[in-house]
Amino acid sequence: MDSAKNLFSFRKFWASRFGIAPFLPMTVDEMDALGWDACDIVLVTGDAYVDHPSFGMAIVGRLLEAQGFRVGIIAQPDWRSAAAFSRLGRPRLFFGITAGNMDSMVNRYTADRRLRHDDAYTPGGEAGKRPDRSVIVYAQRAREAFSDVPIVIGGIEASLRRIAHFDYWSEKVRRSILLDAKADLLVFGNAERQIVEIAHRLAGGAAIDEIRDLRGTAFVSHARSGAVIEIDSTTIDHPGPIDPPRDPYAMEPQADTPAAIPGEIRIAPGAIGRMKVANADRGRSVVRLPSFEQVVDDPVLYAHASRLLHLESNPGNARALVQRHGDVDVWLNPPPLPLSTEEFDRIYELPYRRLPHPSYGDAKIPAYEMIRFSIPIQRGCFGGCTFCSITEHEGRIIQSRSEDSVIREIETIRDTVPGFTGVISDLGGPTANMYRLACRSREIESACRKPSCVFPDVCANLDTDHAPLIKLYRRARTLPGIKKIFIASGVRYDLAAKSPEYVKELAQHHVGGYLKIAPEHTEPGPLGKMMKPGMGAYHRFKQLFDKYSKAAGKEQYLIPYFIAAHPGTTDEDMLALALWLKRNDYRADQVQAFLPSPMAIATAMYHSGKNPLRKVTRTSEDVVIPRGLRVRRLHKAFLRYHDPNNWPMLRAALERMGRPDLIGSGSEQLVPRFQPRGTGHAPEGARRKTGNFRTQHTGLESAARTAPRKPVRQQKPGSPSGAGKRRR
Repeated sequence: MDSAKNLFSFRKFWASRFGIAPFLPMTVDEMDALGWDACDIVLVTGDAYVDHPSFGMAIVGRLLEAQGFRVGIIAQPDWRSAAAFSRLGRPRLFFGITAGNMDSMVNRYTADRRLRHDDAYTPGGEAGKRPDRSVIVYAQRAREAFSDVPIVIGGIEASLRRIAHFDYWSEKVRRSILLDAKADLLVFGNAERQIVEIAHRLAGGAAIDEIRDLRGTAFVSHARSGAVIEIDSTTIDHPGPIDPPRDPYAMEPQADTPAAIPGEIRIAPGAIGRMKVANADRGRSVVRLPSFEQVVDDPVLYAHASRLLHLESNPGNARALVQRHGDVDVWLNPPPLPLSTEEFDRIYELPYRRLPHPSYGDAKIPAYEMIRFSIPIQRGCFGGCTFCSITEHEGRIIQSRSEDSVIREIETIRDTVPGFTGVISDLGGPTANMYRLACRSREIESACRKPSCVFPDVCANLDTDHAPLIKLYRRARTLPGIKKIFIASGVRYDLAAKSPEYVKELAQHHVGGYLKIAPEHTEPGPLGKMMKPGMGAYHRFKQLFDKYSKAAGKEQYLIPYFIAAHPGTTDEDMLALALWLKRNDYRADQVQAFLPSPMAIATAMYHSGKNPLRKVTRTSEDVVIPRGLRVRRLHKAFLRYHDPNNWPMLRAALERMGRPDLIGSGSEQLVPRFQPRGTGHAPEGARRKTGNFRTQHTGLESAARTAPRKPVRQQKPGSPSGAGKRRR
């Protein structure tokens, strides 16, 4: 893997003389107080401005400030006119635009496409403070305000829409967000490398349309490049591997490797399986995806394009991708190189105030209240779950902070953050226990094209040693003034079971009654389409967790998540899951059906009915899709088999499935024959309440939260020892 220029090795921009802002300014008065006559960069976000490293815009803003640039923030602007986008004046270099920490469509709508009534990233939790498809709307308004200022879009919403993508909310394939936003550049992933390089190049006099060689960026081109090796993969008539992975141990070039040839070389689809591109030429080779028009008309080609994109996701071997949209090409450069530990440390130790901007007064911002005492220790996920957005956004190579950096942040929180009571609510990230885990060989890692390091089993080349994480936990919990450190991020239990010592540390010191994990399903059909391990791994982990909890004299329970209506799931699969839940005395409290997020592999399955985890052809594997409101409601009802409001639907389904033997009051039966008065008659789709149970749609992921029926100590909502929200 190539090396990257250190983020903090750039010569600082001249405006560094103004020093560090207490908060990045949101008004001209704040700019005046800092002595600024203009902003070099204006960041526009759909979230409230919280100067905390769990908020992406705070990281980007403070990082650019550390490079010497004057950075202003426009948070949750009124998008109905361009006026709000000019309130800080004309930025000298560019606008940086994001929808915020969440995709705006997921933020505003449930998995059943109903409007949400709150927004965790807004003061007071008030809904309606951002538009649908925020990145597009914000970019258009910024262009209206200052037509000549470059626009760079990024964040999760732009990242997942960088090519033609299926849009669940409109049930159609939309073109790259670059075209609809009319942006100059798109940065995908966490984007620190890209945004720093862009700022310095523009400050040095480069034009935005000259920046075409930067990893982790996408742009629109009106002309074909004449200096690339173009691999045509616009059809599936002659399927074959895009490029056989190179042997990491091979010392000599392959005999059939073509020599470097000046100008464009086009490799026809039928030759893809036979041709190899010399390693020296990988930097100038590009894979041409099926065009936007092709994937709109042909769901099978959409699945093929999805497979290609995910095969080209490893920074060590990925090639550029190009996709035609009408008369222009959308180019995607290879993903950015991971941050080094030193860079990661410095980013998270920038001078954040760890507070919301003072303009919000005493208003509570729910997302901030949830994470203000939590600490990210790593990024990325090599799990590869097909319904999850982490790999597409953050990548599968784990980036970890040093132990000393994490300890310093805990001490900073302890000593400076108002309201701290000695409890750290989380040490984690996308997953709790991938800290410092990596391939045993950097050479093999750079050559690997597998979408997951843990499916169908944990890879033999993966170092699963949890010792560094155990050491971090033990050091952190013994710091003066620290009463408790909880682990609220989702634990990857198949990895944890490889380290009994980790499970012991976790169960005895970092759980407060409940621990959330995500088996997602019990049946091999849907699990295979999710790329999740079988229930054997769950039972191994549970055995260890129960053993060490008991040894510590603690009554603790696992809170498993399950997904309803995921591609590959039949009614019979959901029935089997419901019976498992009943046998194990679990009752789902919160239930969500699968939500097809843009660019996810499972979304390609949902749209095409094909399986992109394998080679896609006209006759390749078909995937059963639980489609339509009736089926989705039934699958959720199976997860909430105990709710009397669901019993009529479940009884009808069991009769139809030929399983009337499961209707009755026996311990082995799923639902009773009787119907309590006043239940089962709520309008279809209405939010229902029965006793202490509720159906609620929250969060980005699709999951079900369950709790044991046995008497357990109740936690206050939002308590760090409760189930919390899973990060996906």
